[in-house]
Order: sequence, then C-alpha cells, then structure tokens
Amino acid sequence: MSEEIKQKIKQILVEDLNLEDITPDEIDDNEALFGEEEGLGLDSLDAVELSVLVNKYFGVEIKDLEEGRPALQSVQSLADFIVSRQGK
Repeated sequence: MSEEIKQKIKQILVEDLNLEDITPDEIDDNEALFGEEEGLGLDSLDAVELSVLVNKYFGVEIKDLEEGRPALQSVQSLADFIVSRQGK
C-alpha cells in the first residue's frame, strides 16, 4: 500500500506541480521536497498546492503548518502521513 502511495505522490509532483527535467522514478523517497540547494526545490505555493492535491487524491487533509511541515519533508514522510490518516 505504501509503495503505491509513494509512486502516486511522485507522479503528482512531476505532473501536477509541473516539475521539469525529472521523472517520478528519479525522485528518491527520502529526498527533501523543499530547498534550493538540496531536494526538489519546491516553494510555499507548491506546499499549498500539494496539500490540496493530497486531499483530492487521498482524501487526507493537512490542516495547518504545524501538521504540514513534518508531513511535507519527503515522499516517504508524506506517504507515512497519508497512511496514518487514512485509517482514521
């Protein structure tokens, strides 16, 4: 289940957030989603859009920054967050 969620997250990152020059298979599960030096270089607007997409595709709401910051660290942390919320 978690592997399927991680693949879907990677697909969302590339297709819905329009990441260029990268494919879903090239995204490491533990790669930072935000930050210019390391990671995918997403910004605060991407965080808002990603939160909306998580709700749309997985039915899981990221309520606020306190909840979102740890969840949006990497594909792995986001998948773990989704799995933990889907059971509730």
